[in-house]
Amino acid sequence: MFKLEEILRPNIRNAKPYSSARDEYKGKEGIFLDANENPFGSVGGHKYNRYPDPLQWKLKDKIAPLKKVKAEQVFLGNGSDEPIDLLIRALCNPGKDAIMITPPTYGMYEVSAAINDVRIVDVPLTTDYVLDVQAMLPKLTAEVKIVFLCSPNNPTGNLLPEDQIITILQHAKGLVVVDEAYIDFAPESSLLRILKNYPNLVILQTFSKAWGLAALRLGMAFASEEIVAVLNKIKPPYNINAVTQQLAYEAIGQIMKKEQMVAGILMERAYLEEELAKLPVILKVYPSDANFILVKTKNGTGMYSYLIEQKIITRDRSKVMLCDNSVRITVGTHEENEALINALKKYN
Repeated sequence: MFKLEEILRPNIRNAKPYSSARDEYKGKEGIFLDANENPFGSVGGHKYNRYPDPLQWKLKDKIAPLKKVKAEQVFLGNGSDEPIDLLIRALCNPGKDAIMITPPTYGMYEVSAAINDVRIVDVPLTTDYVLDVQAMLPKLTAEVKIVFLCSPNNPTGNLLPEDQIITILQHAKGLVVVDEAYIDFAPESSLLRILKNYPNLVILQTFSKAWGLAALRLGMAFASEEIVAVLNKIKPPYNINAVTQQLAYEAIGQIMKKEQMVAGILMERAYLEEELAKLPVILKVYPSDANFILVKTKNGTGMYSYLIEQKIITRDRSKVMLCDNSVRITVGTHEENEALINALKKYN
């Protein structure tokens, strides 16, 4: 049976969290002489002289019903990168423990592990870009504190099969983190609906993609209240600024706008898939459940460089495992997508 206490680093388990002024007094009214703030206001006339809510309860109360979880199951981070780093720091003893990744995948899992001196166990995806479960299971030792699974996967764009993820959840000794940054483009597939069944499951989502708020750097982690409490214990006191909290709160009130953008991206993705498949330079268009498409070409680096000359910026993934001569193309506006196709028609 999974017990979080048994996999936490002892120093994290015993650490006392920093208590900010806004943790100690949660009221909204009064004469505030507790946090060493500027009492006169802010430069520019905006009211930014007071510290924001360190636990973002107003925003979490807005997110929780949208995601069908309790507000206490929501952690908000400076992008999804913050909970990735915090989870590694909370669970993995430097120089001893490990995380498991399944390349090709999102690069920050490996970067965060390296920064924290945590070993990486990599089990590549199959050539069909699904989990190699039989290769993963023997490596799920007690030292592997976290398994990171990206679904839809970046850079391949495909959802990982749910039955494979559940198998890993059932056999992992530590946490399984499913990164759903692109799930809004395949919404029925989110594993939030099974969160209550697996105490070792953490799900990451973001406001950067479907919500169009990448500049705000706001990520979400959904987990048991116990796991969220650990993240809150070790995060910086005011990790989400007041402007980000307010703008995200307002955005959630415009969910139809978000759904319209998603619908537009899906329509343009279908257009790109069809048009790219017609081009001689494109050898394969991989199926996508995200807002980007991975394509295999005759010369990935060459095509990428050519498009740069046309002021069309894509991502050359040719040096990534299992992505030889592949380029990742984000779905743009119709005008941008037409410009891409027209440019590629002239490339050989």
